[in-house]
Amino acid sequence: MKHLLSMVAVMMSAVALFGNEACCATAANTLTAKERQDGWRLLWDGKSGDGWRSVRSDSFPARGWEIADGELTVLPKNAGGGAGDIITRETYSSFILKLEFRLTDAANSGVKYFFDPKRHGGTTLEYQVLDTKHPDATKGRDGNRMVASLYDVLPAVGAKLKPTGEWNSAMIVSKGKQVEHWLNGEKVLTFERGSETFRKAVALSKFNKHPNWGEQEAGHILLQDHNDRVSYRNIKIKVLE
Repeated sequence: MKHLLSMVAVMMSAVALFGNEACCATAANTLTAKERQDGWRLLWDGKSGDGWRSVRSDSFPARGWEIADGELTVLPKNAGGGAGDIITRETYSSFILKLEFRLTDAANSGVKYFFDPKRHGGTTLEYQVLDTKHPDATKGRDGNRMVASLYDVLPAVGAKLKPTGEWNSAMIVSKGKQVEHWLNGEKVLTFERGSETFRKAVALSKFNKHPNWGEQEAGHILLQDHNDRVSYRNIKIKVLE
């Protein structure tokens, strides 16, 4: 009996512990009081297209991007996709951007920043969002098309992608010319826009025909439609001085 009572006590403690964790967990697409105090704001509210628009028009796509269950999902063409990329209505320069993404098998997408459709042929810096099974993962130089890399320019080092279907956390830190890419809590790339190293890498990339590529002052943040199912959530930004 004494052993049984001890087991019951342990089980009740575990239930209380997990219950407290569940009640205290931050809901998706919300900010904690500390985040609000520190200047964070949501870039996506989890339920509408507010704050975003298509690159093709001034409105959010009527199809191709699914908003459901607190997730923003780009749909493949065979499921009604093909709407094209979406961008923030506002532009940003120095910021910290955080988000979560979930890949399907062999899927491809990307988070672009400093996007200006009138500059560099509409190309811009891209945080690569890519499953390792996608063919593009083995292209480029030194892995510069793998996940969390600066697409086709600079490779991420030591990026650890979670298994397909699980949520990954991404962070982009842009302060002046200094940029960092983070994946799942680890910094995997640091570079300086306009530096000799950066310009040499750009010269070897597909963007080399554009003078001063990637060095503009500000631009939109863009989520890429690459005709694969990829979901995003918890998209938040902190503008830096």
